[in-house]
Amino acid sequence: MRSLARWSVRAPAPANPSLSYAFTTAGVAIVGAIFVVRRTLVLRTAENLLSHPDDSLTLNQWKTGYLATYALCEALALFGLVLRFTGSNFQQSLPYYIGGFVLLSFFGPREPVHS
Repeated sequence: MRSLARWSVRAPAPANPSLSYAFTTAGVAIVGAIFVVRRTLVLRTAENLLSHPDDSLTLNQWKTGYLATYALCEALALFGLVLRFTGSNFQQSLPYYIGGFVLLSFFGPREPVHS
């Protein structure tokens, strides 16, 4: 019985450092993309919504901007999950989890207000 258990349990595979480097580079690119999406889709349309609140096209662009922002934040956290599944330890994937959570909470939905 013990020999069967020894055969069924595998030792964890070592983490691939090139995958970690690729995810780090992609993570930095995603954070940059979040700021670009916020500036182009969310902030500009929020200004237009202040002057024309009944414009459904602008409202849809504003919503799309928020959804794209959230998807990018979640993608950052998913990088940490993929790293964890591929053999990285928790400390290596933790920055991706924290980054995704912090960005999600920082870019929470806000109604457009007059400045």
